[in-house]
Amino acid sequence: MHELGLEALELAWVRSVRVSEETCRQIRETAQALGIALSVHAPYFINLNAKDRSGYRASRERLMAAARAGYLAGARDIVFHPGSYQGARPERAYETVRRRLQEIVEELREEGVEVILRPETMGKSALFGTLDEVIQLSREVPGVLPCIDFAHLHARAGDGSLNSYEEFTDALRRVAAGLGPRGLQELHIHVSGIAYTRKGERHHLNLKEADLRYEELLRALIDMGGRGRVLCESPNLEEDALLLQGTYRRLLAQAGK
Repeated sequence: MHELGLEALELAWVRSVRVSEETCRQIRETAQALGIALSVHAPYFINLNAKDRSGYRASRERLMAAARAGYLAGARDIVFHPGSYQGARPERAYETVRRRLQEIVEELREEGVEVILRPETMGKSALFGTLDEVIQLSREVPGVLPCIDFAHLHARAGDGSLNSYEEFTDALRRVAAGLGPRGLQELHIHVSGIAYTRKGERHHLNLKEADLRYEELLRALIDMGGRGRVLCESPNLEEDALLLQGTYRRLLAQAGK
């Protein structure tokens, strides 16, 4: 990342967390020496709305393992997929997720694991993770802030919406309204191209192969005064990360900022 001129890296521990304390130390020291900001993407197999206790316990352990190891590796932000509705009303699923997330945060704090847990906005309507849901979780649970995946938000409705400067700006205004100034000053954003159907997300694409208007998104971030990190999740990770970085810097210069 440093050789490419990139400044942030999300450790993709998406299958499992299998990393020693010594490796975490090496990651932390190397990132600090090179000025690379780290975050962690926890395993995909997490559902804080799991109906059975064993399913929830397994989800809880996966998230806590990612938080513990991420903290040792120097990562401040732990991104995770919060789960699915599993046939429950969104309001009821929200209460379950909120209560369980509160328990996890409290246990991590007792252990001295000082990280921010970031529930991610999700790309299918069957999955927990609308923008409003992750904002509300962040309002109600200390130590929680959103991970806003704009590709997922674009795909979620299945109709091509949330893909314009006006819609991106409105989304950021909702973050600011819900979380105050901190909401826009500590952003953690995922961007990629995305393929979708009427049911939502299918798979990620390279930016130039997709319809996401990423330049309008970056312009909205600049105009709204957004600060934080943008992580690329395209299949061609480094190439599209550099495309986003170059586009952002060009737009900044045009705006005189």
